[in-house]
Amino acid sequence: MIKKTLHLILTVVVLAAGILYARHLIETAPEAERRPPEKTIPTVDVIEATPQSYTIQLITRGTVTPRTESTLIPQVAGRALAISDNFRAGGFFETGEELLRIDPVDYELALTTAKAELATMRLGLSEEKAQAKQAESDWKKLGMNGKPDALVMRKPQLANARASMASAEARVKRAEVDLDRTRILAPYAGRIMEQQVDVGQYVSPGTVLAKIYATDYVEVRLPLTDRQLAFVDLPESYRGQSSDEINLKEAPLVKLTSDLGGKTYSWEGRIVRTEGSIDTSSRQLFVIAQVNDPYVKDNSGRPPLKIGQFVRAQIIGQELKDVFVLPRSLLSGTDDVLIANQDNKIQRRALEVVWEDAENVVVRSGLNPGDRVISTAMPYATDGAEIKLSGEINDSIDNVDSDNITRAGH
Repeated sequence: MIKKTLHLILTVVVLAAGILYARHLIETAPEAERRPPEKTIPTVDVIEATPQSYTIQLITRGTVTPRTESTLIPQVAGRALAISDNFRAGGFFETGEELLRIDPVDYELALTTAKAELATMRLGLSEEKAQAKQAESDWKKLGMNGKPDALVMRKPQLANARASMASAEARVKRAEVDLDRTRILAPYAGRIMEQQVDVGQYVSPGTVLAKIYATDYVEVRLPLTDRQLAFVDLPESYRGQSSDEINLKEAPLVKLTSDLGGKTYSWEGRIVRTEGSIDTSSRQLFVIAQVNDPYVKDNSGRPPLKIGQFVRAQIIGQELKDVFVLPRSLLSGTDDVLIANQDNKIQRRALEVVWEDAENVVVRSGLNPGDRVISTAMPYATDGAEIKLSGEINDSIDNVDSDNITRAGH
């Protein structure tokens, strides 16, 4: 009993001593020094806004089409006797060149027969003239009074002989024309798109011999949106205006590019006209670009344009003056930018964007010359927040090459 009492008393004493010691440690512990949190100021890059001139380029696409496309069809029937070496798909030919010849024997015989008939009719007319003259002489010798009857003077017979000779002359002319038509001549300088017949094949009026197209220039039909139309001066034609009055030298330039065999080639042309209606499905206006002499070999080594070839077009538009050009990345889905003001604090500025593409935006108002536009991404920036600049100001906006024209129109 005494042992249990002593053990309990000892336990209480140890616990009390521990509590007193812990309290002493707490009361005598040094206090931690409290410091205010350090203020973090973000470092940003800026570019200086400077007004400049900027030439817009409209991006569109189209397909190469021929200026003139025709179907060669014979006007006479016969066997294809011979064809030109150029009468093959892809072959070039010049105006008036003989492309195909139809066997002319039947038409030569028809011409000979027609000429023989004409000679007979001429003889008959000469005889009628002689008989009419003899009838007039006999009338006078008989001393008949009054005006002789037309039949007596053989006038109807003479008129019939003249009509027969005129008909014979027409048959000769027709035979000559048919004989000429056995030679199929090129109506203009061009190229064979499709060859449909060959030597030995019988052809008749209506048979398609070939499909051809002119090679002096080609056209590309290009769609433009209403917004794009606001930035290009298109040639317009009006009723009563001749084509000579349209100055094509002042028409907008267009650069066509296309990929062939892993290489990119380019051609230059001009917008020569607009179509007379707006496409009802896309609400776009189609303009026509013309490329002259697309098949002439030059030193660039580029291949000739192909009909049906898909091309990308860059149309040189208007030149905008006193505008600011910014990288598109500075506008994060809105027409706002961040400005570093004179106190090195953030100021959000709304802009009037007049043109934009995948790379740049062109600003008419909202910026002042010398404004420092923050180019560092700051998704959670607030107006009035303090910033500091990283070294010197980056290249000014005016160093953007004004000839580095926009790549797409919106």
